[in-house]
Amino acid sequence: MRKHRGKPANSDLAEVFHGPMTGELGFHLRRGQIAAFRQFARTITTTEGITPGLYGMLQVIANNPGLSQSALAVAMDVDRSSIVKVVNQLEEKGLIVRDASPTDRRRYCLHMTTPGVQALARIEQAVLRQDQDFSARLSDAERGTLIDLLKRLYQQDSETPANVRE
Repeated sequence: MRKHRGKPANSDLAEVFHGPMTGELGFHLRRGQIAAFRQFARTITTTEGITPGLYGMLQVIANNPGLSQSALAVAMDVDRSSIVKVVNQLEEKGLIVRDASPTDRRRYCLHMTTPGVQALARIEQAVLRQDQDFSARLSDAERGTLIDLLKRLYQQDSETPANVRE
C-alpha cells in the first residue's frame, strides 16, 4: 500500500496537491499551455473549427508559399508521417491546396486558397484578441519578458540536433 505524503486523497477536497513538481518549470509550462489551449478552444476552435496546431500550420503555409509537406513537418517539429493527416484536414476545409512539385513528382507544394487567405485573416484577428485576453493579467512589459524567456528556453532546445533529443 502506498503511503500518502500530503493530505489524504479525498474527492471532496477543493485542492489537489501535486507534490514537488510544483517547483518544476516544466509543470508550470504545461499548465500554462493547457490554460492557453482551453481559451483558444473556447474562442477560436468553437467558432472556426481550427485548433492551435492547425492555426500554426496555416501561418507557416501562408508565409512560405510552395513549402513542401516535409519542410512543414520540420518547421512545426511534427513527425513527417503525421503531417499528411493535418494537410488533408486543411485541404478538406478548403483552406489550402496541395500541388505536385514541378521539379520532383514525389513532393507536394502547399499553397493557401483564396477562401483560406480570407479565413486566416479573420482567424488572426480572433487569435490576437484571445491572446490579449489570455495575457491580460500581465503588463505589456511582463508579457514581453515572458515571451523572451520562453524563447531562450526553446531556442536552446532547437539548437540540439533532433536525433539527440528524445
